[in-house]
Amino acid sequence: MSGFLAGLCVAILPLLAAGFWLGRRTARPQTLGGLGTPVEHATFETLHTASLAAPPLRAGLTEETARKSARRLRSLLGTDALCLTDQKQVLAWDGVGGHHRTEIMERLAGPLETGRGEAFPLTCAAPDCPVRWAVVAPLTVDDRVHGALVACAPRESAVLVRAAGEVARWVSVQLELADLDQSRTRLIEAEIKALRAQISPHFIFNSLAVIASFVRTDPERARELLLEFADFTRYSFRRHGDFTTLADELHAIDHYLALVRARFGDRLSVTLQIAPEVLPVALPFLCLQPLVENAIKHGLEGKAEKCHLQITAQDAGAEALVVIEDDGAGMDPVLLRRILAGEVSPSGGIGLSNVDDRLRQVYGDAYGLVIETAVGAGMKITARLPKYQPGVHSAGRLTDG
Repeated sequence: MSGFLAGLCVAILPLLAAGFWLGRRTARPQTLGGLGTPVEHATFETLHTASLAAPPLRAGLTEETARKSARRLRSLLGTDALCLTDQKQVLAWDGVGGHHRTEIMERLAGPLETGRGEAFPLTCAAPDCPVRWAVVAPLTVDDRVHGALVACAPRESAVLVRAAGEVARWVSVQLELADLDQSRTRLIEAEIKALRAQISPHFIFNSLAVIASFVRTDPERARELLLEFADFTRYSFRRHGDFTTLADELHAIDHYLALVRARFGDRLSVTLQIAPEVLPVALPFLCLQPLVENAIKHGLEGKAEKCHLQITAQDAGAEALVVIEDDGAGMDPVLLRRILAGEVSPSGGIGLSNVDDRLRQVYGDAYGLVIETAVGAGMKITARLPKYQPGVHSAGRLTDG
């Protein structure tokens, strides 16, 4: 929060330095509710107004977000009217003089093309219209002009030109943050799609082969496995939400293990120790299942004898501690580090680096996977999941139908 306020002050306080904000208001007492001088009070009032305008803009520049933020932005500037535009139209107009929309859009061609601000007089036949002058400040993200902030006033003002430029710069920062949020969302969606693509061929081929082997010898068993297969694939390819609950992820893992046990029989034994209090914890979708699949691949498939897989989920205060451990073939720690660093691609199946990257993206670098392994010593994977994390909310349990 301190960094946000500091950045906000850099963008907004020039308004106060120019005297624009205070110049449009009556004098106040020297102390106001413990906030100090009029300048200090105006600073806090400006920051508060800016904070109210920011949330809509963090969703990008649309008619809805422009409408929600325009009134706050006009309050920041203290102008008679203010509008926000994109490249083609006025998205929102707040204040008087709305009949100037067409004229303003006609005059925006130059600023929208060059990205430079401009001020010009407005023509108006209405004698009682207070809007006679417009100041255009382009809204740019990564050197691309997305639209413009246009402040309208009764007369030309150098202070308004500077103030509108500062507010437009702050709006542009919010739009850039929105663009980063959208890019991050697209990246996560792309990674989930890639993860699904990796799961599908390997899992579907083996599962259908197992089910086919039971069709003649044990039809009822084949039917049960088909239901397990349907439930797991339906969960894996669901389309709502980037996050799920630990309960739903474990439920999907149970379907997955039913199919794996049908394939390997007594060669695989599984132990689950799950604390009920951590079941509602939200986590990235398809985050634990790849770890279980990795344990099966490198544990059971890597040796001829039996393999034991243990899955535990414990309550650790503000976190849920999930551990997936196998006693299989293990891996060279040097090779593992290169895989997690992206230097080497895993030999088939799903790489641990995908899950490690997603956990770090959502929770921060402190929450990457902790993996203990050695050749012939099995593998132990530990994932720490914060119980409460801003922006991490499960879409809810996937119901039938």
